Amino acid sequence: MDSESTATCYRHPAVECHVRCTRCERYICPDCMREAAVGHQCPECVKEGARSVGQARTIAGGRMSATPVVTYVLFTLNVLVYLAEVVRPGIVDRFAMVGSRLIGPDGTPLVGDGLVLSSGPLRGEGVAQGEWERMLTSAFLHQSPFEGAFGIVHLTLNMVVLWQLGRVVELMLGRFRFAVLYLLSALGGSVLELVLTDPGQVSVGASGAVFGVGAAYYVLHRRLGADLARVSRLLLLLLLWLVVSAWFTSWQGHLGGLLVGGALAVAFAYAPRDGRRTVVQAGAGAALVVLLAVTAVVKVSELTGGSVPL
Repeated sequence: MDSESTATCYRHPAVECHVRCTRCERYICPDCMREAAVGHQCPECVKEGARSVGQARTIAGGRMSATPVVTYVLFTLNVLVYLAEVVRPGIVDRFAMVGSRLIGPDGTPLVGDGLVLSSGPLRGEGVAQGEWERMLTSAFLHQSPFEGAFGIVHLTLNMVVLWQLGRVVELMLGRFRFAVLYLLSALGGSVLELVLTDPGQVSVGASGAVFGVGAAYYVLHRRLGADLARVSRLLLLLLLWLVVSAWFTSWQGHLGGLLVGGALAVAFAYAPRDGRRTVVQAGAGAALVVLLAVTAVVKVSELTGGSVPL
């Protein structure tokens, strides 16, 4: 009896077999056979082949994904935070975007100029008092349904746009790059608010981040050569809303998010498609972070008379 007829599977020694893996030439039984372009392969060679195949990449070089997980997480987080602030309104006072303001002994913010008469000590709060986190946390807060002209409409408008555009932009950029763009757009909106608005003005909302996503949507579709008529209409709607909203919302936050999101999207989409791409993209992101940080520090220094709290 020759050796071919007595060969056994390398994974199941008790099973006699007559087929070899076309890659490693080990004998494999029917349970271990995996169909290949030519013949059959063993499970290990199939796994090795799958690892060697280059993973599909997005236009920005990110990992391709069929599910916009980051968009879903951001959407859910905004809704959950909104429910939390409805139950505990004090969350807004603590984490909303405020440059600098005085708080009375009873915890009430003091507004206006002139002499302040108080029966107790006053305290300051805001970014100028070292509460830097407000510049990001404010992007996850929205106007209470019990206050202001918008109420729950404020959250609804932002979430509708995030749902419609965020899912598309995330799949075009990849999860990590989309998350960076969203957060930096939110930060850009807060920085412009800090620089251009009354320090005591309170602002909340994901609008800055959403405007950044809208700008990225335009840039990425332009990079791909998509139907610019439809994409341009979206940009015009965003710009129109930017102008109209100046009468009742923080247009500074909208504009800041639009500029930062657009700039970062350009860096992501037009970076050279070679080994320099990641370096160029990371460098652009770092440059934006430095620019925003320096701008915020300079403004805080003006508000505090030269000191910058950490």
